[in-house]
Amino acid sequence: MLTHLSALIGIVVGVGSIGWLGPLIILLVLRDRSAFVADHARTTLNFQITMLIANVVAAVLWLVAIGVLLTVAIAVLVVVLSIIAAVAASRGERYEYPLSIRFLR
Repeated sequence: MLTHLSALIGIVVGVGSIGWLGPLIILLVLRDRSAFVADHARTTLNFQITMLIANVVAAVLWLVAIGVLLTVAIAVLVVVLSIIAAVAASRGERYEYPLSIRFLR
């Protein structure tokens, strides 16, 4: 659950591009202790990297004004899906983020 919520720190602090940092730290520190935690950390990290790429695209699209809406939509998506994933993890369920590219397996 912590891995999913740690990704929200970037939004809370106002630096949305660091959402990958919490899941990466959790993966590196706890991967040998729990396969469940490692799986959730990898899943969250994949999602956060995907959202980082989407934010780069949105930043480019700011030039044509659609980027503003896309940036807001991405932030809302990250918050909602991170909360859903945290709830699933607290129930002991596996959660796969939609729209996520699997960089890590």
